[in-house]
Amino acid sequence: MDDAKKSKTISLDDYGISEAIINYQLSPKELHDITVEKGQGVTANNGALAINTGEFTGRSPKDRFIVKDDVTADKVWWGPINLPFSPQNFDDLYVRVTDYLSGKEIYVRDAYACADDNYRLNIRVVNEFPWSNMFASNMFLRPDKASLASFDPEWVIINAPGFMANPERDGTRQHNFAILNFTKKIALIGGTGYTGEIKKGIFSALNFILPVDRDTLPMHCSANIGPEGDTAIFFGLSGTGKTTLSADPERCLIGDDEHGWTKENTVFNFEGGCYAKVINLSQENEPDIFKAIKPGAILENVILDDSGAVDFADTSITQNTRVSYPIDHIDNIQVPSIGTNPKNIFFLTADAFGVLPPISKLSPGQAAYHFISGYTAKVAGTEAGIVEPVPSFSACFGAPFMPLHPTVYAEMLSAKMQEAGVHVWLVNTGWTGGPYGVGSRMKLKYTRAMIAAAMDGSLEAANKDNYHIHSVFGVSQPRVCPNVPTDVLSPRSTWKNDVGYYKTAQKLADTFKANFAQFESYASPMIMNGGPLV
Repeated sequence: MDDAKKSKTISLDDYGISEAIINYQLSPKELHDITVEKGQGVTANNGALAINTGEFTGRSPKDRFIVKDDVTADKVWWGPINLPFSPQNFDDLYVRVTDYLSGKEIYVRDAYACADDNYRLNIRVVNEFPWSNMFASNMFLRPDKASLASFDPEWVIINAPGFMANPERDGTRQHNFAILNFTKKIALIGGTGYTGEIKKGIFSALNFILPVDRDTLPMHCSANIGPEGDTAIFFGLSGTGKTTLSADPERCLIGDDEHGWTKENTVFNFEGGCYAKVINLSQENEPDIFKAIKPGAILENVILDDSGAVDFADTSITQNTRVSYPIDHIDNIQVPSIGTNPKNIFFLTADAFGVLPPISKLSPGQAAYHFISGYTAKVAGTEAGIVEPVPSFSACFGAPFMPLHPTVYAEMLSAKMQEAGVHVWLVNTGWTGGPYGVGSRMKLKYTRAMIAAAMDGSLEAANKDNYHIHSVFGVSQPRVCPNVPTDVLSPRSTWKNDVGYYKTAQKLADTFKANFAQFESYASPMIMNGGPLV
């Protein structure tokens, strides 16, 4: 038993949980071993713990609620993303969940979010299962022995995957739920074993707390810092290359998913770990993630062969196979996870229509517009009836976790980028030479070269006052870039079909405008002027 555990015992009576057998602050190894002993997981041949999350292998957005009360009623952007839940229903459901956990063997952990001590949020996590508690250890920041002795939690997560709600009685949609209560500072999760609900519950809370109370912009992004102390921020939806492009051997990783940008112009990681998709993972393509899968890591919903080896290509349980691990499983990290002097922001999009430039510079208005839009595209594939790319928009590149209206975050971003003199770049990691099925995916080496040139200033220096203004999207398209063939920089020229190119570009511009219609009444003229020109 470690010293931190010896030094403190806790009671959960104040939370309504009584006569429970409390396992407090167990080490990841202890939690791993208990999980295996209880038959809730197995050890893979790489030493990681492999578990199955059960019925739910991903988030359930229609079952995520926010308690509508005096704190939230006038601030939250209510709608299909932020669903209201009554205070009375919450109180009644909370009692039922804590009664369910009373008398059980449970696992409790004190941890915190936000690497910057000025913004630190202390959290107590109460879990029904040992592997859920190990996930919390991986993903949140881990207090040292001294701070643990006097630890005072501000928020509590109550996580009971085995508790099934009764929708008619409890006011839920079905038996699973994830509910945030900002007045009582509780995240209540039940009926689902998917661990991502634990992480996203607190980070959704921070996406409200930081802008409303702390004048800090929360961002669903990765970030790294260079040897000169300049920070780069990468936004992007799944499949756009966010993790790959922020992992740079020349720069230290601050974090790969959730960050805050403060009024002091620092950027801090919310997390103490990484939660990465592992579908088709290979040592060649994702060496950092592959190496991080070792004792202390948790694999979710993967298939193992008889020898305990992981088949990363097997998606028979889910395509959303995952691994969580502490950030120090990555070699090249920033300690503590704080960056200064943000200089470049990259919006990554996998444009399967093949019409957006591989890199372009955005004005403040364009940056806000594209941030609110959060565009990428799903490719045509095996799904019946889909014969061409499908546009996909997620506001602020993280709509499911944003309680406020997207324009609030966008205006904060615009103000911060202008104050800090940040360059914002739109990077198309998708198709060139035509749409999906005709053209080809942009070469990773070219994307890396463009990002490197943006970060070292050579891209701006080579094109200053001489950018080509894209005739449809109005973005500033560089004419030259070190280590990138000139013809690659112009999507129109790579198509070798002007009529087809402009027809497709207009079609994509129209989808941008149609999507943005829902935000127009909230958006400033500067933001509205940042959209397509035609």
